[in-house]
Amino acid sequence: MGAQNTKSYECTKIFESRKNELLVELGRIDEERQSLDALKRATEDLLKKKESVVKGKDSRVDQKLQEIAAKEASTKKMLEENKKVLEEIKQLKSDKVSQTFAKMKPSASAGILAQMSIEEASSIMSTLNSKVVGQILAKMDPKKGSEITAALRRIPTEAQK
Repeated sequence: MGAQNTKSYECTKIFESRKNELLVELGRIDEERQSLDALKRATEDLLKKKESVVKGKDSRVDQKLQEIAAKEASTKKMLEENKKVLEEIKQLKSDKVSQTFAKMKPSASAGILAQMSIEEASSIMSTLNSKVVGQILAKMDPKKGSEITAALRRIPTEAQK
């Protein structure tokens, strides 16, 4: 029975030794798990910070895009207003020129218009009423009158009065 006790004692000793080794290994594994958890938390915190920075930048980019869109809309609106003002100025200038030619004697108007280019003369004459145009054309050189008449036909009818 002594040999069996010795064997049992040796087995217990081996088991105790193995148990201690396993406890040490478990401790090491626990430390590594804790390290891993700490690393995981640190990584998550870093990712959250980076995500926060990216969201901040995204919001600033969105804000800048909105500002640019607002400025673009404002610029387009001012451009349209400027075009309208320019058209009004051109119309007033054209009306003034038309009034001047309408008040002149047809022979004087014919002489002045005959000295202008076909485009300029037809542009001015397109703003006059047809009776005045007829009187002016009657006083012009037939060749120049026919050229201006042809140019007048090319001008859209809504521009003529």
